[in-house]
This record gives sequence, C-alpha cells and structure tokens, in this order.
Amino acid sequence: MNTITPEEAKAFGKVGVLYGGRSAEREVSNMSGSGVLAALRSKGVDAHAFDPGQRSLAELAAEKFDRVFIALHGRYGEDGSLQGALELLGVPYTGSGVMASSVGMDKITTKIVWLNAGLPTPRYAVLHAQSDLAATAADLGLPLIVKPPHEGSTIGITKVSEADGFQAAYDKAAALDDAVLAEEFVTGREFTIAILGSGAAARALPVVEIVAPEGNYDYQNKYFTDDTQYFCPAVLPDALTAEMQRIAVEAYRALGCEGWGRVDVLLRERDQKPFLLEVNTSPGMTSHSLVPMAARAEGMSYEDLCVEILRSARLKLKG
Repeated sequence: MNTITPEEAKAFGKVGVLYGGRSAEREVSNMSGSGVLAALRSKGVDAHAFDPGQRSLAELAAEKFDRVFIALHGRYGEDGSLQGALELLGVPYTGSGVMASSVGMDKITTKIVWLNAGLPTPRYAVLHAQSDLAATAADLGLPLIVKPPHEGSTIGITKVSEADGFQAAYDKAAALDDAVLAEEFVTGREFTIAILGSGAAARALPVVEIVAPEGNYDYQNKYFTDDTQYFCPAVLPDALTAEMQRIAVEAYRALGCEGWGRVDVLLRERDQKPFLLEVNTSPGMTSHSLVPMAARAEGMSYEDLCVEILRSARLKLKG
C-alpha cells in the first residue's frame, strides 16, 4: 500500500526535513526527524536534514528546497511561525497552515473553537497572577489539571488533587506561559486518534488506547520507557469507536487542520462520554509515537506513512 515509484521520488525534488528547533520538545523532534529522514531516503527521496534551531531562515532559503517535511514539535515549529516563513519563502510544507497551526498550539483558543462548534471538551478556566485559585477549584472541583496552554508533550502539567497544591502547580505552568489553563479532571480511559487528509477527505486511523503506569502519561512515559501500554485498535464497541473517530475528525476540521494530525480524547468512566483534550498538528514520529502505530494497524508502514504525508505538502495561502 502507498508504494512510491522512482519517478515520483524524483518528482518530489530536493526535500528538507525540518527537525530539532528551539522548543522544549527539541529532543523529541530530533528523534522524529531522524526517523523521517531515514524513511524518506529509504524510498529514494532526495531528503536533507535542516535544524531551524541552529540555522537561519536565510540559510533555509538558500537551500532551495522544493518542499519540506516539518518534524518540529512545540513553539517555533508547530505554532504557525515557521509556517508563515515558509509561505513567504514559497516553499510547500507538510501539515496545517499558519492559522490552524497557531490555534491548535493554543489549548485555550482550541477549546473556544470546539465549544462554539458544539464539540465536547472538559470545563476549564484561564488563570493569571490575580486569579482566585480557591474559587476556580470550587467551580471545577478537585482533582483538576493545570497546564501551560502553549506547550506539548505534557510539559509543565500538574494534576492537583489537594487545594494546597494548586499554587505550586500554577507557578510551574506560569513559568512557561503568560496564561495558565486549569481544566476539569475527567476520570476515564485515554485515547488518541490520528487523522490523515484535509477537508472532506480527512479520515481517522484506528483508535489507540494509552494505559500509562498509575495513569501518568508524562514526558518520560511517552518517549523513554516501555512501561506504557498501547492497544491499537482500541477495544471498544464499534459504535463508540465510530463516534470517537467522528468527533476527532470534526475537531480537526473545525480548526482548519490539514495533511495530518492527532486528536487526544478522554472517555469518561461514568457514562462513556468522549471529551476532546487537544490537537497535535505536528505529532511525534519516534519509535514510541502514536500516529505510526495507528498507521501500522491499518497496514501502512512507517516509510509509507512518511511518503503519504510528504505527498500532501503544499502552500496554503492563495495569491
């Protein structure tokens, strides 16, 4: 499936694989990018590494890439800033455009869009230095989740189970972001749904269930241990699987995402209702990553997945 001919590989031209970058997720991006680079080269693509964290936009322009595969995570790579530069340079790129990337990176704005579209997401509050934490805890209930809205890979996130731990959790998140997101804690199972394509053609891959040690799916358990268990396809009733895939695709479309992405979902234990958590517009492509896992469950190899994503590279702005 998704075989590539030597003619198509050549037609891609000179391809840049952008990874590394300046965000807190640089280490993960290095792993993702190394994998993508090797995969594309194995398919005969003329692929070259480029690290925007160590090289300038002038150097990027000088490389004269025909298209680029974005394997950057977090700020300066997944948040619309790089996408805008590529639009200005006229270099087609993978993934979502400027607006969708920016909105998807902001968990607060993402929630506003989803709620306006009638999609389910946990209740939340936006916190600043003058916020009344006790009132927020009373409104949302304990436990609750506190996180910086512009970071990924669970960086800066704390589960607050006791009121006296709220301030420390706020301070931890506020060190990374100007605003802090406090979110209702939903007790239940954790899932993620990878999506390929754009607009009406966007489709969900098989659902992945994540079972982390003591329910703690943190940075270490995501990328550097083998203690977390993954079940793909997730063991769910067919109707519930279809419903979760439907709302994930709707959530992706509501933000204007395209090319590929991943939507995280919680399934509330008491009534089996799914809630949208966040979207990743440039998901991980490491050996532990979930989009490749979902693709494999559908019979698509890692290498073919990379080619499929590369095929979708384009400029999004018309003019």
